[in-house]
Amino acid sequence: GLAVAVVKQGKIVLMRTYGVREAGRNEKVTPDTVFRIASLSKGFASTLAVLEQSEGKLNLQTRVTTLVPEFKLKRPADAARVTFEDVLSHRTGLPPYAYDNLLESGTPPTQILTAYGRVKQTCSPGECFTYQNVAFNMITTLIEKATGNSYPTELRERILGPLDMRTASVGQNDLLASSNWARPHKRVGEGWVPVPVTDYYYKVPAAGGVNASITDLSKWLIAQMGYRPDVLPKAVLDEAHRKRISTPPETARQRSLKTPVTETAYGLGWRMYKYASNTLFTHSGSVEGYIAQIAWLPDQDAG
Repeated sequence: GLAVAVVKQGKIVLMRTYGVREAGRNEKVTPDTVFRIASLSKGFASTLAVLEQSEGKLNLQTRVTTLVPEFKLKRPADAARVTFEDVLSHRTGLPPYAYDNLLESGTPPTQILTAYGRVKQTCSPGECFTYQNVAFNMITTLIEKATGNSYPTELRERILGPLDMRTASVGQNDLLASSNWARPHKRVGEGWVPVPVTDYYYKVPAAGGVNASITDLSKWLIAQMGYRPDVLPKAVLDEAHRKRISTPPETARQRSLKTPVTETAYGLGWRMYKYASNTLFTHSGSVEGYIAQIAWLPDQDAG
């Protein structure tokens, strides 16, 4: 199954769905069919954190180890330097996707944070971009300490609810409780076979725990493009979208794909490309059986 939408000047100009929610069953994908959106979740977490910072509730320059003492690096002095802004921009110095394999084998995230103390660092914090999932999720601790709410509750109260994202949720239980959700599938021969929903990345909800329909993601896109300042003020969006670090591995990947991308960078939970001379904000995400993508061209006011 597939769902797609196009937004222009703050309005949905195309929304289409294709296929079925589960192979072998005649339950069509609709605009309200819920999918896992995987790493598109990072844009929600970072935007929420910047929103809370704008209200004086938290400070992204806070050192991570003051709130997450489990977090270690091979060089202890480096661990003490890492800020939550570094976390949201993947500048911890860890190797890319550090110990995602342990997460996928069932190791609790807190144990993984401590195990990072045995890992050879790619660079010192702040000096290079190395994409993370377990480390990224440390932002939930800052948000929860600052607000007194659980991360899912705070996300619902500050973003999902105000944007009227009625089918969006956080966590596996909420996905399975939906009456209209797309099952994950894998390719087998010439066809597709449903597979069980895995919970590994639901254990790091800021990095990969959000579920949403195309109707919801259209509302999210409209807000990110600046058309819901009552929920996400322009200053908050500008701060989340502001370039923090260049991303040479992504530039090389785009070059290998022969896309017209000449520069790539990362802000807070968002990628930015120079695409055929246009600025493009984007993020992709995948977990077993699901793929999601969001992108917009601010100069064209389209996404």
